[in-house]
Amino acid sequence: MPSWRSASPTSPSSSACPEWELPDWLAAQARRRPQQPAIETPDLRWTYRQLLELAGHGAQVLGARGLGRGDRVALLIQRGELFALWLHALMQRGGVAVPLNWRLTPAELQFQLQDSGAALLVHDAAMTALAESLEAPCPVMAAGLPQPDARPAVRERFDLADPQALIYTSGTTGRPKAAVLSYRNHLFAALGSSLQLGLDLNERWLVPMPLFHVGGLGVLMRSLIYGTTAVLHDRFREQAVDQALRSSRATLVSLVPTMLARLLDQCAAPYPPSLRAVLLGGGPAPRALLERAADLGVPVCQSYGMTETNAQFTTLPPSDALRKLGSAGLPLAGNELRLLGAGGAPLPPGEEGEIWVRGPTLVSGYHNRPEESAAAFQDGWFRTGDLGLLDPEGYLYVLDRRSDLIVSGGENVYPSEVEAALLRHPAVAEAAVVAQPDSRWGQVPRACVVLVPGASASEEELTAFCREHLAGYKVPKRWEFLPALPRNASGKLLRRALRDGAPAGGGR
Repeated sequence: MPSWRSASPTSPSSSACPEWELPDWLAAQARRRPQQPAIETPDLRWTYRQLLELAGHGAQVLGARGLGRGDRVALLIQRGELFALWLHALMQRGGVAVPLNWRLTPAELQFQLQDSGAALLVHDAAMTALAESLEAPCPVMAAGLPQPDARPAVRERFDLADPQALIYTSGTTGRPKAAVLSYRNHLFAALGSSLQLGLDLNERWLVPMPLFHVGGLGVLMRSLIYGTTAVLHDRFREQAVDQALRSSRATLVSLVPTMLARLLDQCAAPYPPSLRAVLLGGGPAPRALLERAADLGVPVCQSYGMTETNAQFTTLPPSDALRKLGSAGLPLAGNELRLLGAGGAPLPPGEEGEIWVRGPTLVSGYHNRPEESAAAFQDGWFRTGDLGLLDPEGYLYVLDRRSDLIVSGGENVYPSEVEAALLRHPAVAEAAVVAQPDSRWGQVPRACVVLVPGASASEEELTAFCREHLAGYKVPKRWEFLPALPRNASGKLLRRALRDGAPAGGGR
């Protein structure tokens, strides 16, 4: 690992250097732009001055419980403004946030509470029943707006090396691990994103996704560093997002492909020019979806990243949105990537390989997982497990997860390619392709399809359609028609849930 990483990533740096210390971001924005809206929801608006005061009172509440620098506090909070408030209150105390996915089961949440070593669980009213159902290994506190019964506690300075949050990976490929995000990760992510997407000091970044996800948390932190406005929706509703983009002067919005598809279904007229970019993450987007967005004048900027890279690692600049349709763009400033072949040798442009990344947005490792950290982080590089290629100009094209790759009779089948072909059929609303064990070929593609409401399509029809667009070995050999595809809270497809229970088959 790089030398700047702490050997104990969730403990405050024991060798803090003065040049790593900065004035507190929230206090600085409250002085610099006191009347600038910091947090907006459909129901309220807090300026930076108000947010600092509220967070300061919350910090007093946490301090009265004995919490301080380096203590981990779990946040089980659905309401966006309350999540932001208590996140800032915790930062004012120098604590480490552990955002919890409130869509998980009690058993899954209890594992994360135990694994993180949380000293306190904070929940809002919406999560009271879930919090009470847990056998929490730490004290539990119901939290709304803190009462101003004392002078607020305001942090003057902080150390960039300190951890800011433990974010659990989505768990799409195994038991969740907590990635350790530092203030340094957030600072370089904010700088890199602004250089790639541009920055307006009146930016209004709409986040219609849960804030416990690294994408939502990242927008909160970037808006804080810029001194701009985070517009929070507690969940994605296409009608509400469509209206917000038209009436609230949102300049940026973060979406995943399924959200974009639903939003385009709602889009009856071009969006105003104030919307300058739709930042698309959460996995490769079907080309048909990107072409549809381009036809409607929706400025989509694909990105590539994950929890371990603090969301965005590469982003397609708005100026290249049409010229490089389908690309995840270029690395943010300071970030590097390379493609490695099966033998570990770097690959030239145009050849498919595993994506390795390094840079200042990369986390320090996994909390309490030294062996898994050592396996994933090697000489400063992180092996993503994703497959991609670079074009001659260095633009990244993400193909698939290595673990999702289907090897059929020695031929590689990329599920995203098959899914993109299926989504061109007018009756197909969603599609997912996974490996089907096969006695002859080892694996063959199996398609799980959600049809457009009111539409119909048979296996034979879809098979014939695929044969028009795909090589024979890529055409699915088994079909399942489902009412919906399984996804996690951030909208990512849970292929593992589709693979589990797939019986052995035959035929090609």
